[in-house]
Amino acid sequence: MIFKHLQRSVSTVNYIPRTMSTRTNDKNNILVERLGEVTTIGTNRPDKRNCIDHETAEMLENAIADFEKDNDAHVGVLYGTGGNFCAGFDFDEIANLEDLQKSTTDQKAQFSILQSRKFLRKPMIAALSGYAVAGGLELALLCDLRVMEETAVVGLYARRFGVPLVDGGTVRLPAVVGLSRALDLILTGKSLNAKEAFEWGLVNRIVACGLGQALQLAVCLAKFPQECLSSDRDSAYNSAFSQVYADLIKYEKDNADNISLKSIVEGAKKFISGVGKHGKTYNLRERDYLDWEKEYNQTAKSKL
Repeated sequence: MIFKHLQRSVSTVNYIPRTMSTRTNDKNNILVERLGEVTTIGTNRPDKRNCIDHETAEMLENAIADFEKDNDAHVGVLYGTGGNFCAGFDFDEIANLEDLQKSTTDQKAQFSILQSRKFLRKPMIAALSGYAVAGGLELALLCDLRVMEETAVVGLYARRFGVPLVDGGTVRLPAVVGLSRALDLILTGKSLNAKEAFEWGLVNRIVACGLGQALQLAVCLAKFPQECLSSDRDSAYNSAFSQVYADLIKYEKDNADNISLKSIVEGAKKFISGVGKHGKTYNLRERDYLDWEKEYNQTAKSKL
């Protein structure tokens, strides 16, 4: 489990009491551990770069709810196993949606990572590694702080396939980096490396081991008087969102409902077919070839 891994790589776990509890589910898609006053929640679908399907989203929501109810857990750490934080919602599940003519709100809600779109009651730190993109970046923005590994990448990759932001990205991102930079990410779907993300204020630390440093930071927060920390945290969020957080989140959801489900499914199928893999933003549309180009391509294929 995570504790054994950290014993090998990070000395900071020595500050964490060795009494801990571990909770998993039948599929182990979500891993939950208590390390003293810190709860770690890990997405465990490494073969999918920790993409979230509907079932895993439900498990994640429950894990976060349990953490918030646990009076002995003061800080959470969110991470992904296998070298990636989270690459968003699982497009395989979107592509297989049926009865597209209905295009109902309930169908679209199925590809939200956290359907409650909640404001977390306790501090949460995101340990970003590998890909933290699309809904994965929205998930990271849900957290209070973000530590990012030197080789990690962030971006709103779903822009290329017409899948809307439905997990608070349009609300939290402008509050974190400002409207101009938020629009740059939202409209272009560009990638940011760790240095760029840090300079933009999107992440708080650039580190070698995201999970280890996130745990160290969590332990630092957990040692402070929690009543005062919680009060100041709530005041800061109230200042950032001017008491309209819930209304802003609701508007994002309602606005996304205007997008046809058919176009979203078509975008997911494009991705599955290989278009736009690894953050590519070119060749997203089928190209109209001239007659001589078609003839050349056919000749080249025949010689293979």
